[in-house]
Amino acid sequence: MNWDDARVFLAVCRESTLRGAARVLGVDQATVGRRITALEKSLSATLFLRTSEGYALTAVGEAAMRAVEKMELSALELERRIQGLDDRLTGTVRVTTTDSLAIDFLIPAVARLHQLHPDVRVQLDASTQILSLAKREADIAVRNTRPDNPDLIARRIARWPVGLFASQDYVDTRGVPEPGAAFEGHDLVVYQPYLQGGKDMSLVNEPLGRGRIVASLSSS
Repeated sequence: MNWDDARVFLAVCRESTLRGAARVLGVDQATVGRRITALEKSLSATLFLRTSEGYALTAVGEAAMRAVEKMELSALELERRIQGLDDRLTGTVRVTTTDSLAIDFLIPAVARLHQLHPDVRVQLDASTQILSLAKREADIAVRNTRPDNPDLIARRIARWPVGLFASQDYVDTRGVPEPGAAFEGHDLVVYQPYLQGGKDMSLVNEPLGRGRIVASLSSS
């Protein structure tokens, strides 16, 4: 299996549909279908079961995916090593972060970077989605959690103060939450991914058990 076929195979594995794989690869759906059919024919093996919900891996396909993922890691490592030998400050750097960190840290830094190195173009992904550096979905990640991959180089760039905020009208009407009262009698706006996590939530180490969540946001 060559690397071009491997990329198509992995895209179908991860997206489960020809349309999704085609979108990721930047080709048309028919091309992906033809490549998968040809790959199965060359290997004399059925890699996918075609179901109403999409493409599902067979046992042979699962074994192939594990091997192809190793190919992917080797190809990405080769790319990183080659790029590391090129010290020209040109090209595109893909940076992933949240919207608030982008506003406070990244956008001013990008402006300063452009003044020093105008041939470097920054592609900034500001969202709550965690992109993989190991798979080269991004080159640099600025996050508020430490990465668990020991192969990544991590550096603290700032301390991020947090606190509770309310409008003056709210405080005048409802007062300031009492410590230990679990926000009893108060309305709360929270971060949506925390709700989706299904864990007991707290704000500044105060549980939310007696408060009323009136809104949730996907943006920090």
